[in-house]
Amino acid sequence: MTTETDLKLAAESQATKANGASVPITSPLAEAQKKSDRERNLEIYRTMLLIRRLEEKTAEAYTQGKIGGFLHLYIGQEAVATGVISALEPDDHLVTHYRDHGYAIAKGCDPGRILAEMYGKSTGLSGGKGGSMHLADVKRHFWGGYAIVGGHLPLATGLAQSIKYQGKDEIVVCVMGDGSTNIGMFHESLNMASLYQLPIIYLVENNLFSMGTPLKEHTSLPEIHQKARGYGMPGDRFDGMDIDVVYEHVATAAQRARTGGGPSLLEAMTYRFRGHSMADPQFYRTKSDVEEVRSHRDPIQIHAQRQIERGVFSEADTKQIADEIDQMVIDSARFADESPFPEPEALWADVYVQEHS
Repeated sequence: MTTETDLKLAAESQATKANGASVPITSPLAEAQKKSDRERNLEIYRTMLLIRRLEEKTAEAYTQGKIGGFLHLYIGQEAVATGVISALEPDDHLVTHYRDHGYAIAKGCDPGRILAEMYGKSTGLSGGKGGSMHLADVKRHFWGGYAIVGGHLPLATGLAQSIKYQGKDEIVVCVMGDGSTNIGMFHESLNMASLYQLPIIYLVENNLFSMGTPLKEHTSLPEIHQKARGYGMPGDRFDGMDIDVVYEHVATAAQRARTGGGPSLLEAMTYRFRGHSMADPQFYRTKSDVEEVRSHRDPIQIHAQRQIERGVFSEADTKQIADEIDQMVIDSARFADESPFPEPEALWADVYVQEHS
């Protein structure tokens, strides 16, 4: 059976052969930034809703035993990933922590391939070898989620150094959780980035809990953006539940990095509506705490209500998009279910970078 996802895979393969793997494939979200106010805001809504619905499907699949290992959901934080990617150019680079599903979707990765990767299938973004915490897409300059807390910061910093050395008009965004800001790699990376004025944005998604430890109990400086002062770079804190606010602050930092102004440390104040992972009993907060935030600060509802009040789109538009997203998730799950597991010889593939003439 040929699915819509199969056609997307074929199209991406053809694009890679025609253009070379170094040419980035843009996402619908990036394309929408060049269109009308209505189209742009509808695509933002569509992206955030797709993140939410696909995450709900992954939670279901995890309970069914289709996904193994750890699973860290992005539910509640959709405005950050969507706002970040909408403020970037297609050839900009993204390196993330292990709560990476939302960024993969915002970058335009196919949801069927995302689920297939979590299922350990050969059609997954990483050939079924990486799973939930190691999504990556070279064609989209999405260099992956990393399971080691803070381990990706030096990699992102080195990538920014390479970009500056080659004189490219690109920047790097390195996303981390608040728990990453207390380790040596954080300080070493910020020091080097500031010393060499690298084109990089360090973005902290501060969801108030480093796993299950409240912010005030794991860091001596709870206003994390102030840590930038020690390295002579701009630091900025903003509301990560409001897509428009996220876009504005990231776009400003991106312009600064792209024009030689050096790195920034951004702190997006956000909140996850689910536990740290699917294995988290959440003893550190109550259900009423979560529901209080969810009822007043759901980023998807904030965006939808604002655009409806502005007359940009209607409730009928949101209903149509919701129906489309629901069908997309059904198709993606079917694709993941029907995809084959990797053959044994795949174990030896992708060990080394292959040189092509």
